[in-house]
Amino acid sequence: MFNLIKDWREQRILEDSRFSEDDWRQVAGKIAVLDSLSEAQRLKLFDLATLFLHEKHIQGANGFEVTDFVRQSIALQACLPILNLGLEWYKGWSSVIVYPSSYRTKSTTTDEMGIVHEGHQHRSGEAWLRGPVILSWEDVKDAGRRDGHNVVIHEFVHKLDMLNGRANGFPPIQSDMDATEWTKVMEQGFADFQYSPKPGIDDYGATNPAEFFAVLSEVFFERPNDLMAAYPDIYQLMVAFFRQQPL
Repeated sequence: MFNLIKDWREQRILEDSRFSEDDWRQVAGKIAVLDSLSEAQRLKLFDLATLFLHEKHIQGANGFEVTDFVRQSIALQACLPILNLGLEWYKGWSSVIVYPSSYRTKSTTTDEMGIVHEGHQHRSGEAWLRGPVILSWEDVKDAGRRDGHNVVIHEFVHKLDMLNGRANGFPPIQSDMDATEWTKVMEQGFADFQYSPKPGIDDYGATNPAEFFAVLSEVFFERPNDLMAAYPDIYQLMVAFFRQQPL
């Protein structure tokens, strides 16, 4: 009964959406990473993005105007990682905040002597545990070009990672996956990457396991050949986790 009600509710949302299929196609046509999707996958993504926009509120910061194109572009890229997982993987939070460009945040670090240092960092995006996803439109509008850098995928993968607590590179994996294998393969890959950066993969992935997972997810969707060449075992883990085969 619950599934019937859920399906009926979602169908009503899709029918009442002000965005037509042509509207979605126009925006998707400007995001190169979506070109490899089949027609069935593309239509599924349009429906998922429509449901995403119904559940999540996208708002501007620092005077940024959130247009329909902004909403649709973010929704399409945000829903790509969960295309075969479902919107419930983004449960527990409700908003996306968009700045016009990179923004400053206060940072606090503790050095090896135990001394606390405070400063500021310029960010293109961040994801908060049980809070919003924050993005810089200057970076979002350049995402999806198949260059291995996609701030939307990066931050929304952090959200997947946070489903079982703070982001640590170990999201709640699929029931048919082996947690021990995930830990072993990802730890070996992270240790290797810290000392041996790979072509096409952002060095930021060496920061910590959470960033390693998010950075490699960007590459998985945008330049899967680079990930397969560098870490074929991790590529196969991501195929099993995301239920997608970009190659």
